[in-house]
Amino acid sequence: MTKKMSGMYAALMTGLNDDGAFDEARQRALTDYVLGQGLAGLYVGGSSGEAGLLDVEELSQQQGIVADCAQGRDTTLIAHVGMPNLRDSIRLAEQAAGLGYHALSALPPHSYPFSDAEIEGYYRDLAAATDLPLIVYEVPVRTGRPIPLDSLVRILDLPNVSGIKFTSTDTFKFSMLRRQRPDSSYFFGFDEIYTTGKVLGANGGIGTTYNLLGKLYVALDAAMNDGDLRRAQELQDVSQIFVEALLETGVLPGMKIALRLQGIDCGPTRAPMALRMPEDKAEAHMRAVLERPEVKAWLS
Repeated sequence: MTKKMSGMYAALMTGLNDDGAFDEARQRALTDYVLGQGLAGLYVGGSSGEAGLLDVEELSQQQGIVADCAQGRDTTLIAHVGMPNLRDSIRLAEQAAGLGYHALSALPPHSYPFSDAEIEGYYRDLAAATDLPLIVYEVPVRTGRPIPLDSLVRILDLPNVSGIKFTSTDTFKFSMLRRQRPDSSYFFGFDEIYTTGKVLGANGGIGTTYNLLGKLYVALDAAMNDGDLRRAQELQDVSQIFVEALLETGVLPGMKIALRLQGIDCGPTRAPMALRMPEDKAEAHMRAVLERPEVKAWLS
């Protein structure tokens, strides 16, 4: 069993140029901005970073840029390496290990209706590819189906598997899993209801909106650790106000507009991902929520 990980991690977004190509300068600016928010670390190359729309070369480049930006900082780097095929996942995992990343994570394979045994085999081989601890991922909204409890227990028992990122509303399963494997690390993935996961035993969170409101989520986690539920509820309400606005624009496109309004231009999202409303309306919509006093107080 590896050392239990904890704390709040931004699921780092990706810098693209105006034509949608990967942009090193924008990635560096975004990474530096997020690193300054007092989070435990960064979760690099995941869904929030549009990994499903990037190729392996771009993800490799991103890993290197983020590692360089984090040099000399007290931050933990988790590389998401869950690709449609195991070969590419292992390639990214090996590079992350060489760059000094502290842990790996990966979506389960979901390009086809893989069996539980095939998913377990994927995690077994990936965990064995490096010495880094591996955080597995339960996210039915992305994969199209949940992994059964008994299968998740077997996966958590694999060598080098240290924990799970749990992005599911099945909080009863989350609780059963935590009770059965209490020594694993549990990260909750729904920003807008983080307090729920924390009450049920989460060791920390990994989220998209942490890119912009990292300080708020650090304070929210601290309030929960201190048993200050009233303060935690106040901060969760602020989080929900922001998330509600994003659901109207589209989460990642809206996040990129909000970041640009804060002076961090990380470009558009990559096609076919698009805004759910005209860009001028989306910008006005996000500007209005960022100017709300309770949200503005947490912006860097």
